[in-house]
Amino acid sequence: MTGTGVATIDDCRIAYRRAGTSGPPVVLCHGAGIDDATVSWRHAIDALSDEYRVYGLDWPEYGRSTGDVTHTIETYVDVLEGFIETIPYERVSLAGISMGGGAALGYALEHPDRVEQLALVDSYGLGGRLPNALPWKLLSQVPGMTEFGKIAAGATTDSVRMVLDSLVADSSALPDPFVEDVRQKLMEPGSIQAFKEFQNNELSFNGRVATNFVDELDSLAVPTLLVHGKEDPLVPVEWSARAARRIPDAELDLVRNCGHWTPRERPERFNESLRNWLPDYRRVPKPRYPKAQMPGITRASY
Repeated sequence: MTGTGVATIDDCRIAYRRAGTSGPPVVLCHGAGIDDATVSWRHAIDALSDEYRVYGLDWPEYGRSTGDVTHTIETYVDVLEGFIETIPYERVSLAGISMGGGAALGYALEHPDRVEQLALVDSYGLGGRLPNALPWKLLSQVPGMTEFGKIAAGATTDSVRMVLDSLVADSSALPDPFVEDVRQKLMEPGSIQAFKEFQNNELSFNGRVATNFVDELDSLAVPTLLVHGKEDPLVPVEWSARAARRIPDAELDLVRNCGHWTPRERPERFNESLRNWLPDYRRVPKPRYPKAQMPGITRASY
């Protein structure tokens, strides 16, 4: 069974996709840029739904979510905390890609008692510099350039592939449905605004980033899987390799012929890795309170 919902968290209305009726709960956190729960997790949500209760949330001002927030990892950790409080289970497993990985990691460091297992995918937050992100930062400073570039990029499927070429291993090999998902996001008015603000808040002109959890990894008390595309042109593979050495209980999975968008570039390979890592789906999760008492939840469709 699949569906959608909306969780009210402070002044935000957080939309999410929901799938699965049994098994341990898993929360999926998408990345920045042209993304939402559907774009990054379309295949993962379906692949996990037979064995897990799956929640894929949209960050504020992404997808169908709304909310006037400061777009930083610190904010997203707070949003994630509020969202997990609406899920009626004592512990959840988390998976986050890129920016979403940084938020999932930040939450796990603050609330290890609430996280069963953690999967970080091409994750932000594991290093101090993102030199290849500088062009994105520069473009965001030119008035109107980000929105103009978004419209131009979404003009044709070929132009979408050109944009994706800076994020994936081989844009010509991407399946058409993935390209179409990205194109639809590019065509949505305002779909890049949250990313622009995130860049302004998190990235500097020398490539330094505002969020770097490296010095805290030794204290991470959550079993962690690190998945990284070996040809990731945005986030250095060494970030995940170093994290795997520092986190007390960690596994590293490097995916060949894959760039930054692992769940969509290599969906079958990624989903197998994630399923093998997650808790035994036959384990019955312990509820925190009856479903009827779930706070802050209203159902909606989108």
